[in-house]
Amino acid sequence: VQLQASGGGLVQAGGSLRLSCAASGLTFDSYVLGWFRQPPGKEREFVAAVSRRGGSTYYADFVKGRFAISRDNAENTMYLQMHGLKPEDTAVYYCAADWSARSLLLAEKDMDYWGQGTQVTVSS
Repeated sequence: VQLQASGGGLVQAGGSLRLSCAASGLTFDSYVLGWFRQPPGKEREFVAAVSRRGGSTYYADFVKGRFAISRDNAENTMYLQMHGLKPEDTAVYYCAADWSARSLLLAEKDMDYWGQGTQVTVSS
């Protein structure tokens, strides 16, 4: 199983980025998917989750209205569209998959697979 996160980079405050997470080696639509992030010097934290068919989403309060999570089960890919980026959004962003999730309230300890992370840096 492999989750490959990409799309990070350096952007000015107020800018946008779209992260992608390409999956292989798993039955993609059997997994609830999520994005987590780890800001420098801090613990990893939940960002957003999307249901198996993509019909439901859930966000951490600090990204509501700015970020949008989605998935394309035909392409085995998940996305995180980020708008209105702030310097405090600077972090390594990780995608993750949870086979047994019964809700979108994902916990780091319950995730089955992780991507390698992609760096997002927002300059002020």
